[in-house]
Amino acid sequence: MALGLIGILLGLGLLIWLSFRGWSVLLLAPLAAMCAVLFSFEPLLAHWTQTFMGSAARFLAKFFPLFLLGALFGKLMENSGSISVVADFLMRKLGTGRAVLAVVLAGALVTYGGVSLFVAFFVLAPMARRLFHLADIPRRLMPAAIVLGTSTFTMSSLPGTPSIQNAIPMPFFGTTPFAAPGLGMIASVIMLAFGLYWLHLKEKNAHLAGEGFDDGVAVPALKSPVNDDALRERAVAAREFDPAEILHGKAATVPLPVYLAIFPLIVVVAVNLVMSLTVLPNLDADFLNEPRWGGISLSEIGGVWAVATALLCAIFTALAINWRRLPNLRETVDAGANASVLPALSVASLVGFGSVVAAMPAFEIVRDQVLSIGGSPLVSLAVATNLLAALTGSASGGLTIALDALGDAYMMRAVELGIDPAVLHRIAVIGAGTLDSLPHNGAVVTLLAVCGSTHKESYRDIVMVGIVGALLALTTVIILGALFGSF
Repeated sequence: MALGLIGILLGLGLLIWLSFRGWSVLLLAPLAAMCAVLFSFEPLLAHWTQTFMGSAARFLAKFFPLFLLGALFGKLMENSGSISVVADFLMRKLGTGRAVLAVVLAGALVTYGGVSLFVAFFVLAPMARRLFHLADIPRRLMPAAIVLGTSTFTMSSLPGTPSIQNAIPMPFFGTTPFAAPGLGMIASVIMLAFGLYWLHLKEKNAHLAGEGFDDGVAVPALKSPVNDDALRERAVAAREFDPAEILHGKAATVPLPVYLAIFPLIVVVAVNLVMSLTVLPNLDADFLNEPRWGGISLSEIGGVWAVATALLCAIFTALAINWRRLPNLRETVDAGANASVLPALSVASLVGFGSVVAAMPAFEIVRDQVLSIGGSPLVSLAVATNLLAALTGSASGGLTIALDALGDAYMMRAVELGIDPAVLHRIAVIGAGTLDSLPHNGAVVTLLAVCGSTHKESYRDIVMVGIVGALLALTTVIILGALFGSF
């Protein structure tokens, strides 16, 4: 048993160490998993083809439609110029006096509307740079402002968010994208309020100290790291869009009216809401119990159906609006579809690794220790998702590994203690969206490169708005969830 535990830790260490150095997770995940198998004296090939690949295939079967539709929608919104129009509209309306708020709200609007944050990064960064320069705000605050708008509350807590992170717990807990909406709104307000407070405090202090946009230092040009293979490998395991596809496809040259640009984003939210709260609850889906449909219940797949339908309707809306505007529609669509493949396979490989580890006899020790943390499943779930997201540098990967290995155990504890699964859902998603923003995270590294900044200049502020604010929200949700349940 002790040797098996060493194998698990060695495999995890190998996965972390080499993935940070740009090695492909597609190779590292099975290699690390087989390391754990060898130390446990379990059948090597059987675990590779049955446990590892079986789990990875199940993940893809559940979630690849969301990766595909999300990436395609993001690419259509980017090449149509819709993201730029929406962001530019907010920045004009709020003006230079509210430059930070404009950047945050622009990022929040497009990501809550279903656009991948990687796509948002490449559109928001030059706009934020222009606005910060006009307002004479230190450029080192740009990455933190973009993180607050794209990678915090719209990813993990705002009710109905179509992010892949919010979709992952649904099959495990039988929940919807709107799980625990009251708790989610409270968490969102905390993250947004704390983040804005911090950024405005830093802006005020910088002005009092006489620090401006460039502070007398040559401002580096914005970078396009999409052809950096090492960065790409880290990025695709962290999020749902392959940065290499950013440059593919031709953008429309004539800008849209803002009401047409924003309409597909509204469609995502509206259809998601109607599907989750009206259509699916009244749908007769007893046929799903038949063997040919997997013998499942609607609660296991309904949440994924809601998000997929919302994204599909938004894609058709974007196509209808931009059919004649896009110079090369096929190239744009191909780029969007291709952008989903490598991230989906990378996260699926992380899930396969987690399943192999969970199948090892020594994992019982790890499971028992995790489940006993804090004496409450809410606390232990938050810790488990935090740690695994931090270790893998991926909120979606860490979340899926945690739920694949421990989801059934948490559901059993929830039933025993009378805890609403919706609370588990919200805590799991918020927990995965905290320590995933450590320095090695692919999204963090990509954003810093896009903004022409460094960890030394900007990472402290990213920590405050992306980690500290999220931890405050997570703590609040755990306390409220324990006291009042789901609301």
